[in-house]
Amino acid sequence: MDTRYHIPADDADLLAECEVQTFRATGPGGQGVNTTDSAVRLKHLPSGITVVCRRERSQLQNKRLCLERLRDKLEAHNAALDAPKRVPTRKSRSVKARQVETKRRHARVKRTRGRVDAGEE
Repeated sequence: MDTRYHIPADDADLLAECEVQTFRATGPGGQGVNTTDSAVRLKHLPSGITVVCRRERSQLQNKRLCLERLRDKLEAHNAALDAPKRVPTRKSRSVKARQVETKRRHARVKRTRGRVDAGEE
């Protein structure tokens, strides 16, 4: 996942880098959904990112939506590579002691709670 992927500007070029699968969408919609292969799954072969769209009744519209989602995912992947690396930090001793004391106080409060008798309900 350390590779930066080139995102073509043209939809046809991006589609050429993908494996396209069409299938029947499930869910509400009756016969329109049950009889047409309008759902689209795109797998970007260089990165392995998969995107599915089954919102619209048209396969062409679903393919366009898939391409938009794929672009967004590729841009997010490339942007994540530019993000600064996380520096692991340790909690100070005083913070740990404060957390333990808070847990002890909370446990003490819970222990003092009495059970409700059946007659008091």
